[in-house]
Amino acid sequence: MIVTKFGGSSLSCGTQFKKVKNIIEACPDREVVVVSALGRRESVDNKLTDLLYLLHAYVRHGVNHDQIWETITQRFYAIKQELELDVDLKGELDFLKSEMLAQKVSEDYLVSRGEYLTAKLMADYLGYDFVDARRLIIFHPNGSLNLDASKKAIEKHLPKGKKAVVPGFYGAYPNGEIKLLNRGGSDITGAVLAFGLNAVKYENWTDVPGVLLADPRVVKDPVTVPELSYEELGQLSYMGASVLHEETIYPIRNLNIPIHIKNTNDPEAAGTVIGGTQSHSTGIAGIAGKKNYTLLTIHKSYLAAEVGLLRKTLEIFERFQVHVEHCPTGIDHLGMIVATDAIQHCRFELLEALKNELSADKVRIKDGIVLLTVVGRKNTEAGLMTKVFSSLEKRKIPINLITQGPKGLHMILGIDDNDYHTAIQSLYEDLVI
Repeated sequence: MIVTKFGGSSLSCGTQFKKVKNIIEACPDREVVVVSALGRRESVDNKLTDLLYLLHAYVRHGVNHDQIWETITQRFYAIKQELELDVDLKGELDFLKSEMLAQKVSEDYLVSRGEYLTAKLMADYLGYDFVDARRLIIFHPNGSLNLDASKKAIEKHLPKGKKAVVPGFYGAYPNGEIKLLNRGGSDITGAVLAFGLNAVKYENWTDVPGVLLADPRVVKDPVTVPELSYEELGQLSYMGASVLHEETIYPIRNLNIPIHIKNTNDPEAAGTVIGGTQSHSTGIAGIAGKKNYTLLTIHKSYLAAEVGLLRKTLEIFERFQVHVEHCPTGIDHLGMIVATDAIQHCRFELLEALKNELSADKVRIKDGIVLLTVVGRKNTEAGLMTKVFSSLEKRKIPINLITQGPKGLHMILGIDDNDYHTAIQSLYEDLVI
């Protein structure tokens, strides 16, 4: 049995729905289908999820929302009419509007209706059962995902042989209250279902040919990576590669369920297969980057010899609720890499606390840092670092920090924001082409 997830770009209009149906019918093992909310039909469209967030804000503050409501509802009616579906869309939308105007629905509930109604339409079109994600994806009262309870619910409501469409992106607390996953959470929904059903494969269909070796907005026509290990995908996803949500692999990794990323618009293309502990491909697994980081550097004589200094430093960041990404160190200095947004509420207070509580000689702060990661394979480990440094030195790109993974298969470099595009292009040219 295969769990198959389709992203919003695969569900933007009736034509895309037809492509999805052809894909499902081509393989009878595709029994459980997960869908995101309707995606953009063209670049000028607003994302349906964004419109639903905006709609909730308008209703909450008493702002006229007629135009937004009309835009949202017409997207669904267009699919129903084009495909001649029998879904009681009017009944669903009338009920939602009455509850919304009475302010009886939470933001999470209203936003989740994007996936809910898309799944209703797709289930009718495929002739599959609709199974609400609130019955399958269960959260602990603290908001974390309860995998054990979810597995039991999935086994109960999705018995073997049942063909079903499930909305992605949300689940429910034990009391039935709707809770959203993080943005991109439909990927996670599919992974949890694959885990609960012990699927042979989890397919993730999108609008790209697979995991690209570099950002296509920076590198023209980058190659598709044919296979990746879970570890390689996790590193690339965390560092900005946007094909899959970074939390997707965790529910299925221990079961060794492969993830197959495919292109809805080119279903015959090979795509990218993720699975196992180490892929067999040669060369570079990927180059990715994330912007908007800040480097705080604490200077103090013989800092490296001071027992407990790192603990004290991290406790200060914890007190201000700031997550530390990396800690480059030296004899007389200690660096802390954090997301710039994370310190906006406490920037000056944090600097003062670091200087005073650590008796630092000085604390410097540098914004505009980009973190780049280069993920290599074992057979490239020995020469990878040399090639990376040579590539950046050739373009005279300064490096603010260097961190290498404990297994030596990936490295993270901190560079200036204005060098981002040049660095990505340079690394691709020198390491891949």
